[in-house]
Amino acid sequence: MKYLFLILLSCALLSSGCKSDSPESNSVYVGGQINNPETDFVVLSKENKTIDTLFLNEKNQFGKSYENMEGGIYTFKHPPESQIMYMEPGDSIMIYLNTLSFDESLNFSGVGAQKSNFLLDMFLKNQKDNDLILTYYKIEPSKFAKITDSIKAHRLGKLERLEEKNEFSDEFLKVARASIDYEYYDLRERYTFLIRKYNPAFTDKIPENFNDYRKEIDFNNEELQDYYVYTNFIDDYLRSISIEACSKNHKDHKKCLNIHSYRNIEKRIRLIDSLSEIKSLKNEFIDRLAAQAIIMAERDSRLDSILNLLESIDYTNLESARELAEIQKDYFIGSSLHNLTAQDTEGNIITYGEIIDRPTITYAWSFYSPAHHRRQHALIKDLQERYPEVRFMGVNIDLGEREEWLRTVETFGYDKNNEFQITRRSPSKDTYKKYLNKVLFVDANGTIVRGDIQFGSPEFEGELLEFLNK
Repeated sequence: MKYLFLILLSCALLSSGCKSDSPESNSVYVGGQINNPETDFVVLSKENKTIDTLFLNEKNQFGKSYENMEGGIYTFKHPPESQIMYMEPGDSIMIYLNTLSFDESLNFSGVGAQKSNFLLDMFLKNQKDNDLILTYYKIEPSKFAKITDSIKAHRLGKLERLEEKNEFSDEFLKVARASIDYEYYDLRERYTFLIRKYNPAFTDKIPENFNDYRKEIDFNNEELQDYYVYTNFIDDYLRSISIEACSKNHKDHKKCLNIHSYRNIEKRIRLIDSLSEIKSLKNEFIDRLAAQAIIMAERDSRLDSILNLLESIDYTNLESARELAEIQKDYFIGSSLHNLTAQDTEGNIITYGEIIDRPTITYAWSFYSPAHHRRQHALIKDLQERYPEVRFMGVNIDLGEREEWLRTVETFGYDKNNEFQITRRSPSKDTYKKYLNKVLFVDANGTIVRGDIQFGSPEFEGELLEFLNK
C-alpha cells in the first residue's frame, strides 16, 4: 500500500517537475508525504546551513524544484527527527515517512533515490552494530578483527551489486566507500576503548596493525562533515588518543579512563583544534567537549580552567560557555535544589523541596532528541522496578513548550507522577540542552550528593548502589 501511494504521489507532485528526470537537467526535485506529522514543515540543509523550509499542505505533502543545487550529502529534517540524503543534479526524490517510526518507515523513491536508500540502510545497520559493540568487547581482539573485516566486506559487496544496477557518479561512490571505511574504523576505535576500560586483560593482545587505519584519516573532509558516521568516528578517535596519551605518562591507567576529567577533555579539545581546519566541524566538537567539562565541574577552579583553555584557542562561543559555567555553579556537590521551581503535568508550579522526600535521581530530557529520551526512559523504567526506594525524576528542558511536552509524555506512556518541566528560568533552551546527559544524585533533603556520573554508563548502577548505601 505504501508503494502504491508513492507511485500515485510521484505522478501528482512530479507533473510540474518532470524535466528533472533528464540527465541534462541541473534541477533537483524534492517532495513527499509525512504521516502523523510532528510539525507543519520540513527543512533541507547542507553543511549546517539551512537551504529551505518546505511547509506541508492539507494532505501533509510537500514538494519543490531547485535549480543549480550542488551534489552531496544533505540533511532532511522534520523536527525533532532528521536523516541524511544524497542528491545530485537531475534527481527527483520522493520521501515517505511515518513519524511513529521515523527511520524504520523512511523510504526514498524516484530518480536518484537509490543513493539515499543505501545511506539509510547503512544507518540502520550501523545502529544494530552500536548495540552489538557492547558485547563485542568480551571477544578477543583477533576474533573482533575478523568480525569487522567481515562487516566491511559485506557492505562493499552490497555497494558493488548496487553499482552494477545503477549509474552512480564517482562523487557518490567516493562518499559511499568512505561511509563504509569510517564505520569500520569506528567499530575498532570503540572496541579499543571498551577493552581498555572493561576488559584490560585483552589490551596486550591487540594486533600491531589493528589501528593502522589511523594513518588514512582525513580530518578536513568537507563533504562528510554532516555525516554522522564521520563525526562519530572522530569523536571516538579523540577519546582513544587522549586515553593513550595519558597512559604513557601515568602509572594509574584507571584514572586515564575517566573521559569526563578535565585533562582528558583538554587533550581532546587541543587535538581537534590542531587536526581540523573546518571551522564548523571543529566548533561542533569543541562546543560539546566544553559543555561536558563545564557540566561535570564541581568546583570554581575547574570552571576557571576550562574557560581559560577556551580563551587560549580563540573559541568563538566563549560567552555561551561563560553562561553555562554560571548555571553550573548551582549544581556543585552540596548545593540545594530545595527552592528550584518546575511545573508538574497538572500545570502546578512546585519547588523541588515540595516533592523530594527520599533519595532522588534527576535526569534531563528533550522531545527534540527522541531516540535519546526513549532510551533514557527505558533505562529508568528498569531501574525503578528494581529500586522502588529511589525517586527517578524526569525533567523536560523544553522551556515554554508545555503542550508538546505533555503530548510526548502521553504518547510514550511516561509516568506523569514523576515527570516535570522546567519553568521560570532565564537561560536559553540551547543552554539547557547541554544538560541532557547530566544526572544528579540528590538526598532526601534536596542536597546534591553526586553530579559527575554519565547517564546509562556501565558503572551507573554501581554508583547508584553506593549512593543508597551511604
